Amino acid sequence: MNDVMIEADGLSKRYDGVLALDKVSMQVRQGEVLGFLGPNGAGKSTTMKILTCFTSPTEGSAKVNGCDIVTDSLGVRSAIGYLPESTALYHDMLVLEYLEFVAEMRGIVGEDVRKRVKVVVEETGLGDVISKEVRTLSKGYKQRVGLAQALVHEPPILILDEPMSGLDPNQAVEIRDLIKDIGRQRTVILSTHNLAEVQVACNRVLIISKGRIVADDTPDGLRDRAGKSRCVVTVQKQGSEGFAKQCEAAFAGIAGVDRVRAIDSGSEAELSFEILPKGDDDLRPAAFKLAVDKSYTLVGLRREGQNLEQVFRELTTGEGATEGAAS
Repeated sequence: MNDVMIEADGLSKRYDGVLALDKVSMQVRQGEVLGFLGPNGAGKSTTMKILTCFTSPTEGSAKVNGCDIVTDSLGVRSAIGYLPESTALYHDMLVLEYLEFVAEMRGIVGEDVRKRVKVVVEETGLGDVISKEVRTLSKGYKQRVGLAQALVHEPPILILDEPMSGLDPNQAVEIRDLIKDIGRQRTVILSTHNLAEVQVACNRVLIISKGRIVADDTPDGLRDRAGKSRCVVTVQKQGSEGFAKQCEAAFAGIAGVDRVRAIDSGSEAELSFEILPKGDDDLRPAAFKLAVDKSYTLVGLRREGQNLEQVFRELTTGEGATEGAAS
């Protein structure tokens, strides 16, 4: 379809015999802000490097804005605005000089240089610092300069790697809102470890684990797929060394339970367990009855909705990561 801006088909990558990427396929459409998530070593950076033509796949193919990443890498690079995690800025230049330099490097000539710089300065809110040296800017403004250089050639696609990294909360909100505004007119891939930012800034989330796509959904859809609620039960420790395993096995035997996982209780004298239902049943009554029957000293019992971080952990710890989970 003509609104597909990025299309990958069976991308695999091996480094010295190690399979870093395993048959990854995905599509990103025009106007989407895609949150691209994965734990360290999952294959996220490898995917980004392939799509931006920094490395080639061992197998598979991909097109970016209709350009093949192998046979037309220049076309791909022309269509992409890229902001790396460590923004490569020339600190001894004025902001205006730097943006004009980038525009010329991108092939913009004559009066169009000033016109394009003026547009991106307004778009990224750099008007007050245009005459300052880059070195004097705050981290937040440096990120704005980084966004401006990525936008100066009017790319239809933006790839942003950890754009909120190192920012204070106020700066992060400003950059996040800026990305949301930019995303209304362009396709954006936002690579980040900040799951809260994904929930706010992105309308779609793609999660990769062990080289494979394990989820492709909206933030709300991911929470729904993993179950809208969980039961958290806390009991006092007892003398037996195997008591924790006994508790975990007992709670796992409750009807309607999908899985049980030990979590941090915050106290050396207590044990906490997360109990996930197969559907959306309230497991508190059954957990309470079991605790009474087993003579567990119950300290806490609550039902709570899962956030994206909990879903992410489920999908990437092996229990929830299954081939073909992408939708």
